Amino acid sequence: MFRNDTLSEKALALAGQVGDSLKDVIPANVGKWVQAGAALGVARTGTRVAGTILRRNPAAVAAAAVGAGVLLYLARRQQKKAQARDGAIEGRSTRVEAKRAAPRKTTAKRTATRKRATRPASSND
Repeated sequence: MFRNDTLSEKALALAGQVGDSLKDVIPANVGKWVQAGAALGVARTGTRVAGTILRRNPAAVAAAAVGAGVLLYLARRQQKKAQARDGAIEGRSTRVEAKRAAPRKTTAKRTATRKRATRPASSND
């Protein structure tokens, strides 16, 4: 048992040394290169699939493009409404001084008097 314990400890130590030496050998920006390569692969596959779909279903692609355009239009319109609601529109203003109106000529208005309706004569039967 003692021999197996030391063997596994030595294997772990050796693996740790190999890992440390690999970290020193591999440049720090390799992760970025791997991500860029994966992104390019995904883009190439996506364009290939899109080309196949376009050839097989041109009407569906056209409808999707129109739908995307409508969604973009509605989003832009909603954004403009929100912007108008949130703040004042920047612009120029000029101050207008208030002027007093000239006094009007007063004219006497005739008031018409209403004639009273006469009461109907009461009938004493």
